[in-house]
Amino acid sequence: MTSPGDGSPDPFDDLDAPAWARGQVRAVLGPTNTGKTYLAMERLRAHESGMIGFPLRLLARENYDRLVQLEGRASVALITGEEKIVPPRPRWWICTVEAMPLQQEVAFLAVDEIQLCADPERGHVFTDRLLHARGREETMLLGAETMAGAIRTLVPEARIETRPRLSTLSWAGAKKLGRLPRRSAVVAFSVDQVYRLAEQVRRQRGGAAVVLGALSPRTRNAQVQMYQEGDVDYLIATDAIGMGLNMDVDHVAFASLTKFDGQRRRPLSAPEMGQIAGRAGRHMNDGTFGITADAPAPDEEVIRQIENHSFPAVAKLSWRNRKLDFASPGRLMQSLNRPPPRPELVRAREADDQLALGALMRDEAVAARAASRDRVRLLWDVCQIPDFRKVMPEHHAQLLAQIFTHLVDREGRLPEDWVRAQIERLDRAEGDIDTLTQRLAHVRTWTYVTHRADWTPDSAHWQARARQIEDALSDALHDRLTERFVDRRAASLSRGREAGAEMLSAVTAKGEVVVEGHVVGRMEGLSFTPHDAADLREAKALAAAAHRALREDAGPRVARLVAADDSAFGMEPDGRITWGGRPIARVTRGGQPLKPRVKLAATDLNDRALEDRVQARLQGFLDRFMARRLGPLIADDDPEREAALTGGDPPARGLLHQLREGLGQVDARAAKAQIDALSPAGRKALSAAGVRFGVDHVFLNSALSPKALRAKAILWAVWADQPTPETPNVPSPAMPADGWPDAALEALGYQRRGRTALRLDRLERLAAHLRQAGKAGPVAADAKLAARIGLDPTAPDALERAGEVLRAFGFKPRAATPPAEGGAPASALFDPPAKGRVRGPAAKAGAKGAAKRSAKKAGGKTAPGRKGDAGSTPRAPRERAPDPHSPFAVLKDLVRR
Repeated sequence: MTSPGDGSPDPFDDLDAPAWARGQVRAVLGPTNTGKTYLAMERLRAHESGMIGFPLRLLARENYDRLVQLEGRASVALITGEEKIVPPRPRWWICTVEAMPLQQEVAFLAVDEIQLCADPERGHVFTDRLLHARGREETMLLGAETMAGAIRTLVPEARIETRPRLSTLSWAGAKKLGRLPRRSAVVAFSVDQVYRLAEQVRRQRGGAAVVLGALSPRTRNAQVQMYQEGDVDYLIATDAIGMGLNMDVDHVAFASLTKFDGQRRRPLSAPEMGQIAGRAGRHMNDGTFGITADAPAPDEEVIRQIENHSFPAVAKLSWRNRKLDFASPGRLMQSLNRPPPRPELVRAREADDQLALGALMRDEAVAARAASRDRVRLLWDVCQIPDFRKVMPEHHAQLLAQIFTHLVDREGRLPEDWVRAQIERLDRAEGDIDTLTQRLAHVRTWTYVTHRADWTPDSAHWQARARQIEDALSDALHDRLTERFVDRRAASLSRGREAGAEMLSAVTAKGEVVVEGHVVGRMEGLSFTPHDAADLREAKALAAAAHRALREDAGPRVARLVAADDSAFGMEPDGRITWGGRPIARVTRGGQPLKPRVKLAATDLNDRALEDRVQARLQGFLDRFMARRLGPLIADDDPEREAALTGGDPPARGLLHQLREGLGQVDARAAKAQIDALSPAGRKALSAAGVRFGVDHVFLNSALSPKALRAKAILWAVWADQPTPETPNVPSPAMPADGWPDAALEALGYQRRGRTALRLDRLERLAAHLRQAGKAGPVAADAKLAARIGLDPTAPDALERAGEVLRAFGFKPRAATPPAEGGAPASALFDPPAKGRVRGPAAKAGAKGAAKRSAKKAGGKTAPGRKGDAGSTPRAPRERAPDPHSPFAVLKDLVRR
């Protein structure tokens, strides 16, 4: 620094500028897209050694990688707060501004974005570099032209050069988010707003990349790369993109014109807006800027300033004393608060390190340990650990206090076990975006700590481990952001739609409907299920393209269905028919209970003839399905089969007809006439077909199997227009009757006895047992009876349910017998019915008349073909009215009521 020239002492003469600072100082100033950074990197390579400081770690890494490609890894060092790559003898140093090793003598030195001297948070670091960072041969200050006056005043020896923008930047006005042109960046000033806008762009335009200051450089790089490579056409970002990120942005849209600066929400200044808007247009390509998402328009004067790159000069620079007093924590704080020596400088806002120092000074344990100059210097070094988590200062101070305490108590080294525990607990890549962001911020803090080799045992190992975890978390965060905010299919289709070309489409062998190489939906049986579209326009375009493919696929698809074996189809418990596991139709009511029909679900065949072919094929499947499950209950047009089932006996045909009406069962009292009239041949034929003759019921034994029950449940439900009852998957002679309609139980072949439903075969065997047991005296409702009923005898209510069954059979409970002293309670005893007749509930009204009518229709006991009339020809019975005791007759009565 030169003297002010007025005889007064130089206010900066005690700040120890490097002895080698004798080279020229150049200030290369201009708006964005003027090639300043490119010039600085070329000048760096022209010198035998050099150093350049960038405002962001991301920029430092980007330029480090570029220089390594040109000059080799052995020649280039990278130093940031979280990363140090220093080969044995590097020629060039790429750094963040805060991390520049100013004690390193270099021929060339540059500082990028020097206008950040005015920033209230970080400005004091840039001002320090402006005043004191020098190259031996050449120093270059890069930034906005608004810094020209301040540089002339504070660095009068600097030669100022201005460079014009390579392209034009113009105002484009307001645009809705869904109408923004491709290659647009939308700028917001809070994480919530960025995520909200990204969600909206995903729905409307297929997705966006996201750039936030809270993201790790690796995650930001991945997001920017996704945008640069054209996977998405939109970028949603905070003002982090204003610091020199090189992207092909054609338009910048502000979603807000205010930001929270750490203390208050304030309007953006014109230079801030210009710095961000200047990202639009690269090299010779013109750019535009505007507003979106209901942001208010800026003043005309602000628009003019941005378009002309003409802003008010920076009047005040942020400054903080660099000559610190380490005599005590209090003296250190006083030196930090020293007022600036010149009117062009203003004291910096308390930065994170100073806030941390204030918090640690209030910690008695820390204050007690900071008792010497070396300890205070160590305390200040600990305060430099950045708070990437952005938690409350007190929370960050707790971590710093632990680190300082360990360093003091363990002679300057952190306990390796403690470091391991702190780092390894962060090695978890699960969680949502917010969780990963917090975890990543925490590990970045530990990346910084591990780069203090004098603090960390085996620092190289822990640096690598922290970097490994940071990379894994960064990749996971990138994946989560992409999953949430990017629909690559919709983005690609949006571009194709805008191009106006007819989109190519097809249906794959797996049923996926592909448009322009992207799966947009799939055939679910015979209907097309689209994936969610980004917006209504895309939905219409996709539907048109997809249906072109569906029309071409419809004929071959129906041909495959018609040719398929019955095993390719399935029957769901609720009566839906599936093909390839996908529902395509359902069972509906036909003209008779045992003759249901098929109704197709909605299809995308768009051809009535094709639908008729499908309908016919599925009806055939349904008929065969019911025939397999219900056997003799399904009437057949083959007279030989019908004759074999009944032995050619007319009463047997009548009884079989009643069994079919009752879905496999009939009350023996209602069918007494037919039963009595059966010839030996007819009874033998029915028995061979599986018909069982009980005292109270006649039933088809095969119709009580679990598969038959499921088929009957479907038939009853579609005929009764009721929900399909859930049937047992395994043979169940007894089951709880709670919640079952009587009609449903009867249709399945069960009878209610108290709260228990008994399957007819079990009901008949139980009734026979009770008749025999009742002859010997009272019957005990004990575990043996419960097991005979089909109940679990260990269930808490098994004996109670057994007693209910006995009551339903007409047994009367005796008075309870008190248990013997110390003994278990005695089982309840039930006396048999007075006349010893064990039956179920009384026959329904009309049963007797129905029996007489049945007998009359069957020809009575002396029907033709019986004893004494062997040579006569039996007369086929006339079509009878439905059995009034069938479940469908019960349902009919309910409907009438």
